[in-house]
Amino acid sequence: MATVVLYSRPGCHLCDEARAAILDVRGHVPFGFDEVNIETDDALIREYGIRIPVVTIDGEEAFEVAVDAAAFRAAVTG
Repeated sequence: MATVVLYSRPGCHLCDEARAAILDVRGHVPFGFDEVNIETDDALIREYGIRIPVVTIDGEEAFEVAVDAAAFRAAVTG
């Protein structure tokens, strides 16, 4: 089972859209999911600040700025 992490920040509409796409796929395909608020860590802000949302799958960056639901589904089903 894949592990997905969404790097986001509060008030980010692109993050809201990415989260919705991820959770929609999660309703059909099981995978671990965690969301990390980059605002809690200066290093995360430096790493992801202008690229959010950033989605990793099993530790590898898979998407940034936007999540295509079909591509995401394909990535987590392997």
